[in-house]
Parts: sequence; C-alpha cells; structure tokens
Amino acid sequence: MKKVLLFFISLFVGIGLLVWIIRFVGWPQIKSAFLIFTGWHGVIIVLLTFLMLLVGAWKWKMILKNQGYALSNREIIAPYLTCFSMVYLFPMVILGGEIFRSYVLREKHGVPWGKAIASVVIDKILEATSFLIAILAGLTFFLLKIGLPPRNLAIILGGVLVLFIIGIGFFYFRTFKKQSIIKPLIKFFNRSKLPNGDILEMEREIFKFFKIKKKVLWQGFGLAFLRVAITWLRCWVLILFLGKSITVFPALSILGFYYFAMMIPIPAALGSHEVVQVFAFNALGLGSSIAPAFTMIQRGSELIMAFIGIIIFFKLGLGLFQNLLLKKLTNFIDK
Repeated sequence: MKKVLLFFISLFVGIGLLVWIIRFVGWPQIKSAFLIFTGWHGVIIVLLTFLMLLVGAWKWKMILKNQGYALSNREIIAPYLTCFSMVYLFPMVILGGEIFRSYVLREKHGVPWGKAIASVVIDKILEATSFLIAILAGLTFFLLKIGLPPRNLAIILGGVLVLFIIGIGFFYFRTFKKQSIIKPLIKFFNRSKLPNGDILEMEREIFKFFKIKKKVLWQGFGLAFLRVAITWLRCWVLILFLGKSITVFPALSILGFYYFAMMIPIPAALGSHEVVQVFAFNALGLGSSIAPAFTMIQRGSELIMAFIGIIIFFKLGLGLFQNLLLKKLTNFIDK
C-alpha cells in the first residue's frame, strides 16, 4: 500500500512540475519547437533509444557469460527490457526490476541466486560508474561555460553528487582491497542467507569480476561507456533536430542533467527532467522553450521501450506463475 501511495504522490509531483514548466515557458513556444520535429526524426530517436538498451543488455550478457552462463540474445533482452520498464515507470519500488531480473535467471535458466543477483549488481555498478563520470564531465563543462548555478540548485546537485561519489568510491575501495561489505551487514541484521542462496556467494562473484587485470572488467566498462556515448549522441542529434546548432560538449552537459533527473524517483522523470533541462538549456543559450520539447520527445521514445517491457513482464510473469503453480501441485501430489 505504501508503494502505491508513493507512486501516486511522486506522479502528482511530476505532473505538477510539468504543468508549472509549461506555464512558465509558454505552450505556443513549446509547440513551435515540436513543429520542426518530423516523423523520421522520431524514428531515429527511437532507434537510438533501442540501441542504447541493446548495448546495456549486451553488457549483462557478457557478465553472465563470464560466470559460465551463455544465454541467447532473446533470453537476455526480455528480462533486461522488463527491468528497464519497472525502474523507469516505478522508480520508488527499490530494486524491484533488479530482483525480477535475478528471479527470471534462477527460475528459467537455473542460475543460482548468488550468481544471478551478482550479475545484476555488477551490471548496475558499471552503469552507475559510467553515469557518474558523464555527470561530472558534463557538469565540469557547464561550470566552465556559465559559472556557478543558483545557490539552491548547487546545494541539491552537489549534495546528491557527493553522496553518489562516496557510495561508488566506498564500493571500489572495499572491493579492490577484497574487504567484505556484506559481512558487517550480516552481523548487523543477523542473517546469512538470501532466499535459497548464499549472500556471500554473491559477494565472491563480485570480487572475482572486479579485478584490475581482468579483461572482462574493462570490456564491461567499455560497453557501459558505449551506452553513455549512444545516449550522448541521442541528446546531440535531438537538439539538432529541434533546430538548434550545438557542439558535442554542450550536449554532454545536457546528458549530465538527463542522468541527474533520472536519479530522482519520479515515474519517467516526469516534470523533474523538464525543470533541470529548462535551466540547462537557458544557461547554455539554447532557449528554454526547446527544453520541454526535448524532454517530451526523449520520454516518448523511452516510454515505447518501457511499454514493450511491460508486455514482456506480463508474458514472463504468467509463465513463471504457471511453473510455480506446477511445482506446488507436484510437491502436493508427491506428499
């Protein structure tokens, strides 16, 4: 019940922010930006969005292959898209998409809980690292170009980034020194098991992957940054489609603000993305009227992928439910 309430609260906050931005900028100005955008432009943006997710799925496939599980592209893309849709549409459900991904691996492909969860954790850490570096690079260019932002925004942005950097830095420090992060938590919560799996196995798998001399680690980083590069390209191309001449470095700042907006737990970054991009576009001299059109088109392409993921979710969920029901019936008959 709390999750449902949080969903609607965050959704209404997002809608409120969106309405405020539209009134602030003016719908006629936003509409004029949309008129420049054509159907072919939309197809290209959707294809870039799909390519972005495809590279992410490829990264996860490589992680699983390193663990000894060679899954087909179809077996990887289905749960990956499902996870994306859950995280994108229901960000307040913490780890919901990641747990579902792990559950699919265990139930459909026989991957033990420890390794299944480890593969997802590794994937998210590589992703978070690449996103953080993109945010810092974009913010650096932004500050060099326009100077410090307003005080309140600087406090919010700086606070979130500091927490993010501390979290990622703590993980890498402990991991490269082979110092357990899990054991202190086990002692604190007085637990040593995940459902049907050893939580320490998950940590061992993560330690095995994050070794400086290991080729697969750098391949993982390569794919993580390739995804960032495609998202960067999407930002740049979309701004060009909206009739603004821009080089790649201002587009990097726009990308950084996009990732920052996605960190806010509002469904599809509704409203929050508009707020940060109106500020960024205006500061970079692109005009605030372009920002809502930019965010809405980008969101539209992502919603297409998210709705495909939801369809896959119901299909996978039904299959998993049938398998679970069959197991229960078999166990009941055997007794």
